[in-house]
Amino acid sequence: MKTDERHRLIGELLRKRAEMTVDELSAACDASGATIRRDLEVLAAHGVLRRVHGGAKSLIVRGENPGYGQRELEDQSIKVRIASAVAGLLRDREHVWLDSGTTATQIARSLRGRDLTLMPMSIRALNAVTGEDQAAGQRPALLLPGGSLIPGELCFRGPLAESNIRSLRFDTAVVTPCALNLKDGLLAHDLDDAAVKRAGLESAGRVIVACGGSKWNANAVALVAGLASVDVIVTEKNLSAEELAQLNKLSVEVVNV
Repeated sequence: MKTDERHRLIGELLRKRAEMTVDELSAACDASGATIRRDLEVLAAHGVLRRVHGGAKSLIVRGENPGYGQRELEDQSIKVRIASAVAGLLRDREHVWLDSGTTATQIARSLRGRDLTLMPMSIRALNAVTGEDQAAGQRPALLLPGGSLIPGELCFRGPLAESNIRSLRFDTAVVTPCALNLKDGLLAHDLDDAAVKRAGLESAGRVIVACGGSKWNANAVALVAGLASVDVIVTEKNLSAEELAQLNKLSVEVVNV
């Protein structure tokens, strides 16, 4: 089993159990105790788990939004497919607002070298789109929103970020909701995140929602906007005929990856 595969498996196991020993993880991953200990140190440094004597503890409290490090391990192939589809929907020389989160970071990575003007809402997305490859030149051109930086997520929040977003007009906003359902629309885990997403959405001529299947009908408490505000949804979820009919009534295009 490769290192990234072990990391994903360990992350999945610690979403289901509060604590696991090195011996238990060794058996589950078919790896030596020394290898698992190294994995746990790396994952602890990325905020996926807490290292304890003889094993590791989950950082996820029931009902709590998993941390960035945990979410980064999940559904990676799906995020790559969604990011590629979103990049294909963006035209050269567009001004684009890009949400925060692990899917947004993958989208930023897919936009390296593109002739765009981009406002990424996290340091992680900023680093992903710039990379270390100077052959891509100075594209995309970057705008930074300012505001407060949230530890762990490294995303921009607060009144200053919202004000700076609303002072501009974007061709497209790419929104990555924490949850989505056909009744309420786009949801976020907290009011500050919802406010920033709403500012980006309302400042754009077109709204693309990038949403993996795990986000559909998930739990989140803060309303961002109804689906009437959305133009395109990019997802790998196979929607039912009834769901597609509801979205069609709202003139929402679905791009299935």
